[in-house]
Amino acid sequence: MSETLGKINHSQFEDFLKQRCGKERGEVHVGPEFGVDVSVVDLHGGKAMALTSDPLSLIPSLGLEESAWLSVHLMTNDMATTGFAPMYGQFVLNLPAYLSKNDFETYWNYIHQFCNNIGVSITGGHTGFIEGQNSTIAGGGTFITIAPKEDILVSKYATVGDSILVTKTSALSSAAILAMSFPETVKDKAGKEFYYSASASFYETSSLKDALTAVEIENSGVTAMHDVTEGGVLGAIYELVIASGNGAEIFNKKLPIGEVQSAVCNLFSLDPRYCIGAGSMIITCKREKAAEIILRLKSNDISCTEVGVITEKSNGIKLIENEKAQDLMYFEEDPYWKAFFNAYKQGWK
Repeated sequence: MSETLGKINHSQFEDFLKQRCGKERGEVHVGPEFGVDVSVVDLHGGKAMALTSDPLSLIPSLGLEESAWLSVHLMTNDMATTGFAPMYGQFVLNLPAYLSKNDFETYWNYIHQFCNNIGVSITGGHTGFIEGQNSTIAGGGTFITIAPKEDILVSKYATVGDSILVTKTSALSSAAILAMSFPETVKDKAGKEFYYSASASFYETSSLKDALTAVEIENSGVTAMHDVTEGGVLGAIYELVIASGNGAEIFNKKLPIGEVQSAVCNLFSLDPRYCIGAGSMIITCKREKAAEIILRLKSNDISCTEVGVITEKSNGIKLIENEKAQDLMYFEEDPYWKAFFNAYKQGWK
């Protein structure tokens, strides 16, 4: 059994899982890779199929609507890194036996609604109830889209000289979920204003609009995108850089950290740069296109900040803080999980 919470670590993936992926097929253009959000399979006529899978959420302290939103949009965020919206969805529901018929129908109605809103047709899956299922994970899902192969972006396509952009703010989803899960504590210790602002940001945890806006014009200059999940903004930049086989310089003072996110993370002893930040998107682009992309996002009410540059692999991945360059740390375990469960065990309300 793993000693850490969250995703399998990089070395286990590279040394074990990646070497055992069934039959090799020539049409698999992009298979399982560290730091890559989607797989890509060649089809006929210059088309390709992109696929991504993620756990489904069912978090009682958040609510059924909010859980359904996360279930749909965390997969959507991964697919958005291709520059395309998802088209088809498969859902495997392993639901707790105590979930009532009414609650199940409410949850599924929201899944249907959120999928419908972004154009996803639910094509199948599996639905069951399991005794002893007390996790906040209610199964898993897969989203699929079909698009011209040459237009599908993958995080490993970033190139030397590209600018690194970050949309919105660090720790967006961490701050929102912690505030909504422990409302009394956050109101009491961080203040009601921060609580309400963090909670209101929950529905900003989709980065689909960020991605589609970034690439909406021809020759947009976008080379790659990566969804911010476990490991936060800095973890996501690290993963994209490793996936692309490059190095990077990241300027700490340029990283976007909102006052609200900073206050909530501080309460839970979290560094907002390193904890789950769904809703934020890492974008690499040709340097001459950076200002244009930032302006286009801003005109669609999406903040975007240039935080660094892709460099040669030999330079390493450097975080520049107080004018000193140090190797960027990468944490296998996102500190968010420990903070959440510690708060829960301590009886925070």
